[in-house]
Parts: sequence; C-alpha cells; structure tokens
Amino acid sequence: MVSGQGARPAALQRPARPARRDAARNYQRILDAAREVLGESGADAGMEEIAARAGVGVGTVYRRFASKDALIGELLRLALEELMAAVDRSLARTDGRGLEELLRAFGQSFADHARYANLFLERPANDAATRRVRAAIGELTARAAAAGAVSPDVTAGDVMALVLGMRGLAQAAGELDPAAGQRFLDIHLAGLRSGRPPGRAPAAGGVIR
Repeated sequence: MVSGQGARPAALQRPARPARRDAARNYQRILDAAREVLGESGADAGMEEIAARAGVGVGTVYRRFASKDALIGELLRLALEELMAAVDRSLARTDGRGLEELLRAFGQSFADHARYANLFLERPANDAATRRVRAAIGELTARAAAAGAVSPDVTAGDVMALVLGMRGLAQAAGELDPAAGQRFLDIHLAGLRSGRPPGRAPAAGGVIR
C-alpha cells in the first residue's frame, strides 16, 4: 500500500477539464476565423489577422499551428475527412440513391470552401483519397443504373465530369449561392436520368485534392 505522505490531493490529480475545453474552443475559433480571413484575403491572409478575428492571441494560433501553411493543411484535412465520411455514408445505402447523396455532399463541400479553394488546389493531390472517390463513384454509378436511378448508359466518367463541373462553378463564382448550386446539380441529375447523348465517354480526371 502506498503511503499517503507526500501524495498530491485528489483534487489536484483530476484532469484540467476547463483547460481542455478552452483549448478545443480556441481551436474551433481559429479554424472558423481562418476560413473567413482566407476567403477574404487568400494567400495574403496573415496569422495576426486570423488571431484577431478568432479573439485569441497570435501566440495561441502559433501554438496550435506552426505556420499558415500548417493551418491551411488542417482545413484541407478536415474538408477531406468530411468528404470521406460522405463516401462511406453513400456506399452504405442499398437503394441506388447513394450516388445522388454523394454528389450533393460534393456540391455542399465545394460551396463551403469556394472562397479559398485555390489554396487547396495549390497543394499536392491526395492520391489515396482520389482513388477512393473514383472507386466509390464507379460502384455507386453501377448501383444507380441497376436501380433505375440513372440511365443505364451513364458512365462513371460522366459523373466525374459532373463533379469537376460543380467544382469549377464554385471556384468561378467565388462564393456560390447554395440554391444556385443545388439547381445546377438538379439539372444535371435530370440529364443523368434521361441518359447521355451518344458519343465518347469523358475521361475520368482528378476529382479532389
């Protein structure tokens, strides 16, 4: 049995939960502020401005992120994490509607990050994520065709072209009205249901970074 002499009081041994909550809150504030400031200033955004917008000291920002590049990297990681979760949810569906669910998730992501998407695209592509998305689109397109949700002659290449089109629309607009993005997707989904005009299937290019 361990002697109580010199032991720290139980209260002092408890985890510093308020400190952890503060750290988590500051982390979220920094990310939210970074999205705003990067959307406004792009690559010229400064860490001091991000800290001020987040309501924290610049030292707090640098303790979490060693550089602006590291901060942008974290934003990209989170965006990819959301997309990969959407891939999993879509593949879990068995009603042939997973393809539409995934396309809507892509559209929402492109709209959410449209104002600083160029900063994501300047970074090296995530080959593993791209392969995963391509495989998912191939599987979901086949399921959708089998369920009658899209025309049987629609290919995964057609769907990839639509994804690239949604991304291009969001980038060109800079800040996309969600209703306009949904209308764009609705029009093209109607086209996928009615079938692709005869001709060569589009090449399956890269989808995400």
